[in-house]
Amino acid sequence: MIRVAIVGATGYAGVEALRLLHQHPAARVSYLGSHSQAGTEIGKLYPHLGRAGAAVLEPVDPERIAARADVALLSLPARQGLDLAPRLLALGMRVIDFGADFRLKDLEAYDRYYGGPHTAPELAAAAVYGLTEFHRQEIAGASLVANPGCYPTAAILALWPALRAGLVDPGDLVVDAKSGASGAGRQATPSGQLAEQEANLWPYKVAGEHRHTPEMEQELGLAAGEAARVTFIPHQVPMSRGLLATCYARLRAPLDEAAVEAVYLEAYGSEPCVQLLAGRLPSTRATLGSNLAQVAVRVDGRTGRLLAMAAIDNLGKGAAGQAVQNMNVMFGLQEILGLPLLGLVP
Repeated sequence: MIRVAIVGATGYAGVEALRLLHQHPAARVSYLGSHSQAGTEIGKLYPHLGRAGAAVLEPVDPERIAARADVALLSLPARQGLDLAPRLLALGMRVIDFGADFRLKDLEAYDRYYGGPHTAPELAAAAVYGLTEFHRQEIAGASLVANPGCYPTAAILALWPALRAGLVDPGDLVVDAKSGASGAGRQATPSGQLAEQEANLWPYKVAGEHRHTPEMEQELGLAAGEAARVTFIPHQVPMSRGLLATCYARLRAPLDEAAVEAVYLEAYGSEPCVQLLAGRLPSTRATLGSNLAQVAVRVDGRTGRLLAMAAIDNLGKGAAGQAVQNMNVMFGLQEILGLPLLGLVP
């Protein structure tokens, strides 16, 4: 039985990890850490947890965590993992970091987007990027896994096969994505109020300002074998969870849709958490509550563009579900153990 600590358990991703692990047949949550709510039963914050809500949040103490857990899931804001992850690793733990502190190999980009400097460069170099479908072998032997962001998860799943096969120009990529409000976290903000959210849709942090841009470029460049350039336009939509990315890429040569779908089928035909759609398009409702990603591709022959689309639950495959998937791989378990692969709506 794998003993799991969740640090930052009061955030949306942390509490979703608790919900998933409560039903995991080979893991149990042995420690819930919180900087702000220590001493509180987590069920008082999240009544949906039922009997799992009786667990009491504890202070974030690395020695106590290491004594009671085999792996730590860090659901913390950016930069908070820089101190905690090295301490847990030194105590012999394995760590899956939900935040961005170990995703980027280019530490100048980290410094620019996350208010640097990075204080654990050796760990950033050693960390494995946790998009399971493309880094499965490295994840199996990793001590530190950098769980991807929700936007990059959808965008990379949508574009990776085409880039790896050399079908599209990696220097001209557009990612137009929409996310539910939970993607912004639980902290109260004016834009998170119902009066602002209701019947409203807006872009934010455009023109390279969003922190997920270098993460996408890193992984998509790895797929292409050359530098990738991404124009990323995120949007907030009035729903609690779910994410849809519609990506545009210029084809290097004319291709029919069947040829492109064959490339994607080869990439995803045996992937348990990715469903390649034929004859229909992804939707956020279809992935709600699951660790499933729906992917579809279309070719616009008139403009010479590939249209690649992916839908995920931003708290599932975009955060906690993907962390559990990575944990399963790290400990040699069946990859989908404990993970829902069906959405909540028929």
